[in-house]
Amino acid sequence: MDCVREANKQLPSTRTVFGGKATDGRPLVTYVLIAINVVVFGLQMILRDFSDYVVYAGLYTSPYLEPEPWRMLTSIFAHSTTFIGHIAFNMYALYICGRVLEPMLGRLRFLALYLASGLGGSVAVLLITDPRVPVLGASGAVFGLFAAMFVLLRARGVQTMQIVILIAINLAIGFIIPGIAWEAHVGGLVVGAATAAVMAHAPKGKQQALMQWAGTALLILLLCALTFYGAANIRL
Repeated sequence: MDCVREANKQLPSTRTVFGGKATDGRPLVTYVLIAINVVVFGLQMILRDFSDYVVYAGLYTSPYLEPEPWRMLTSIFAHSTTFIGHIAFNMYALYICGRVLEPMLGRLRFLALYLASGLGGSVAVLLITDPRVPVLGASGAVFGLFAAMFVLLRARGVQTMQIVILIAINLAIGFIIPGIAWEAHVGGLVVGAATAAVMAHAPKGKQQALMQWAGTALLILLLCALTFYGAANIRL
């Protein structure tokens, strides 16, 4: 995409414009995240009860213990074993977005963005729909990356119409095709945009990193509070 090439051309050589440590351009965290998703998918295929014990994505409950809050994150690394397109699309989108966002943000900030967006998708599902219905996949995190790309590129004055069209099409698909957790898409989109806004608009200078991490921590604490609020409702 043209906006991707433009963003890459403008990257500084020592530290990124958003305060992260500049790398050699290789999206290492992106590759690791893809590898984790693929390994989990392989275990799901080989061990039929693996999802139930480790990443069963009823988002908060399982057949064994209740509640299990770690599933709010582990569920974003699991995918449908009956539709290969599920993991294929998510990993392709992660690769495309990661090549742009990871060099722009730095590795730690990119990882925080990805995990916060995934958690945001899980929280949205927990609060909006029946949390006992299995929902799994990296889609919430991916939509967070879409939103972050829009926010960060706009902050740098780069044309974002292609990103807007991409988000609109994929959001529409989630509402039109049955069986897709549009709630996770919306939750990831909102949290990804909020996290990226914190990264993009933190004051430049010595306090930039502190403000970025403090803002991100507050967002994650809010998501944790909403998770436990949702859990309390489940137990009622």
